[in-house]
Amino acid sequence: MNKLAFPVSLIAIAASIFSFFYIQSNSELVYVDVNKLLDGYKRTKIVKAAFEAKAKTLNANVDSLMTDWQKELKTYEKERSKMSKKELELKQQLLSNKQQQINNYQQAIQKQIQEADKKSTQTVINDINDYIKEYGKKHNHKIIFGASGGGNIMYADEGTDLTQDVLNGLNAEFEGEK
Repeated sequence: MNKLAFPVSLIAIAASIFSFFYIQSNSELVYVDVNKLLDGYKRTKIVKAAFEAKAKTLNANVDSLMTDWQKELKTYEKERSKMSKKELELKQQLLSNKQQQINNYQQAIQKQIQEADKKSTQTVINDINDYIKEYGKKHNHKIIFGASGGGNIMYADEGTDLTQDVLNGLNAEFEGEK
């Protein structure tokens, strides 16, 4: 019985070591650098360019209105010495109302720009999150952490950084290669 106990215990130890390393490799804690994914994802650049074009157009409209108002103000300042008291009051009121309308429009445009920025950013983030979810399932990861430089992952072995692999797959999927 002693002769049989030693090989059985060796097999048990070997099985334990094998299962420890096998389980360890499948449940390894891994992470991706979210900032690198956002910067390196090709769709981010496209979405950002579209957003910037839209914001530029909206801001140009505000600038145009502001320029027109400033011209009216200069004209008023040149001609006010020729105006009656009633004409002065009326023109001042009109200029004041127009300035308030431009300010309100500018605030509305800024809000619209912020919402468009948030929406476009969320679209990209949703793409990344969906891809990482599928990537995690495909590669049997239990958890994939997202590091963003804010101190949530202070140290990690380079072998646990999936950022480049995920980024390559994400871009390939975006370009229709998968």
